[in-house]
Amino acid sequence: MVQLKERPGTQKITNLQQKFVYEINAMYDAENRFLEAQQMMWQCGQNSKLKAVIETHIQETEQQIRNLEQVLNVLGEQPQRITCDVAASLISEGQKFALLAADNPKLVDLGLAGCSCKIEQMEIACYRGLIKVAEQMGQNQVVQLLEQNLRQEEQTAQKLEPLMMQLLQDLKTTDTKTTAKSR
Repeated sequence: MVQLKERPGTQKITNLQQKFVYEINAMYDAENRFLEAQQMMWQCGQNSKLKAVIETHIQETEQQIRNLEQVLNVLGEQPQRITCDVAASLISEGQKFALLAADNPKLVDLGLAGCSCKIEQMEIACYRGLIKVAEQMGQNQVVQLLEQNLRQEEQTAQKLEPLMMQLLQDLKTTDTKTTAKSR
């Protein structure tokens, strides 16, 4: 069980507005973490299509961070990164895999694509939840900013899923050739 004293800067949440601000700040942390991770993925990746998707999404993520800052501004709050443990764990898992698979660039690319898909699905779920709360609070401007982020996440997921299947096929073809040669 996490104790509040383990989370400096966090306070008890007693109403919907505080809950919403807390979750926006956690998403703000997640997007900042994902931006750093995408920059590392772009450097580690070998597949040009994967790198192109990541490069486009880096720019989108920068805009998403600005959108979250604007959301907080509309709410009269300052951006405060509240650790998003899910984001940190997804990134850690991806980094660990990339290190373990470092000898096979095609396997690294497949792992990066898979990690990116997980991240996109997490973000999609979070943005959908945030939008529902913003709608209930009557925060129309906030809804618009969050919907823009959601659309970008959904578009990225739609690009990554078929690409992941292509990377899987490429890897299977390479593995089949390697296995045949070693016999």
